[in-house]
Amino acid sequence: MTSQTIAYGLALLLLGVGGYLGSGRASPTALIPAVIGALALVCGLLARNEKLRMHAIHAALVIALLATLGTARGTIGMVKWLLGTTPERPLAVAAQAITFVLSVGLVVLGVRSFRAARLAREAAAR
Repeated sequence: MTSQTIAYGLALLLLGVGGYLGSGRASPTALIPAVIGALALVCGLLARNEKLRMHAIHAALVIALLATLGTARGTIGMVKWLLGTTPERPLAVAAQAITFVLSVGLVVLGVRSFRAARLAREAAAR
């Protein structure tokens, strides 16, 4: 999960900075994915330490879950856009939808990892 968390953080950093620069630096809110990405990246880097791994990955998944909840509306906007209704701020809708997809992906990977770790502990206890 460490490498996935680092990749997630880097992807969101690039998305946020790219969105901010792509908007002509008009809206600082375009940097929100970069902030989420920076937090996740720090968690991923902390997770390289065996003693901090569990806590850092849990923190990264809480961040990803909050990002998922915070960007769900943008995903709805993306679906409407794909169905023909052009959004007022298409760059923002696209960034929110990408953040949503990446965040859901990390949460799913995290749940699978937690489940596998639990099964491994149970098997070792037998």
